[in-house]
Amino acid sequence: MSTSQEDDILLLSREFTDYQPIQITDSLINQWLQQYNKEDHPLLIKLLKKIKYYSEQQVEAFLKEKNQELLKRLKTDGIPIKKVIYITIDETATSSHEMLIKLKRVGRLERSGCKFIDSKNIYDLNKIVHSLGNGAIIYIDDFAGTGNQLCRSRDHIARNIQVISTNFSEFFLAPCICEEALIELKKRGVVAVTDHVHTSSERVLHPNNSDKYFSKLEKKHLIELCCHISKKEPLGYKNLATMVAFYRNSPNTTPLILRGNIGQNKYCGIIPRTTDLPAT
Repeated sequence: MSTSQEDDILLLSREFTDYQPIQITDSLINQWLQQYNKEDHPLLIKLLKKIKYYSEQQVEAFLKEKNQELLKRLKTDGIPIKKVIYITIDETATSSHEMLIKLKRVGRLERSGCKFIDSKNIYDLNKIVHSLGNGAIIYIDDFAGTGNQLCRSRDHIARNIQVISTNFSEFFLAPCICEEALIELKKRGVVAVTDHVHTSSERVLHPNNSDKYFSKLEKKHLIELCCHISKKEPLGYKNLATMVAFYRNSPNTTPLILRGNIGQNKYCGIIPRTTDLPAT
């Protein structure tokens, strides 16, 4: 291995230093590389360099800054913080709930008068909405890929509490969102408040990506390596081929060459999801 490759591996291990599912070290990156032919190693290192990583510190900074900006905007529009409802989506202990816990702390929201509720708690949400009359709803998470999960939750609320669409402004607060999710949110009038829109054109293994970062042959070979792990959605859920990772997890839209197989017994990943890891 050349000195430049060793330097790249060391720098990459430092970038992912607080990844929670596994401890990413230079030794682990080398172990991951050893699963593949030596001539593929420079290509794999090049792929790792394209991951946009969000550390815990970066996520907290985003939540604090963007939420402050949004609350200021709402106040200017005549919506005080007491008429703001933060809504978590999906099950308890998922990323959405963790983001809200963090936001409560860094944004000092506990005693602000705003409301916090889960999207599935329609009964209590209905009472809150009708007691307020109007206001703003802020859905929160760290990421949205297709937007399917988020929009299912939002649509369920809108069907059951019809005044939501007419009396409440709706926002989605997340550090990163794919363009696919952005399209779905716009259809529903939900405004995305984000740090980065992850377009298909910047996902190096996505069919719509046409930049010259990888040659056609290199891209084809990397996709083939993903297919060796699984032919079913080798580029992640719906083959979105996203290239982002968060300190707490990587999205299920991540290419399998980066995640490995479920159980990690045939192919170990470098940023596996918690659900990819072997049971303890």
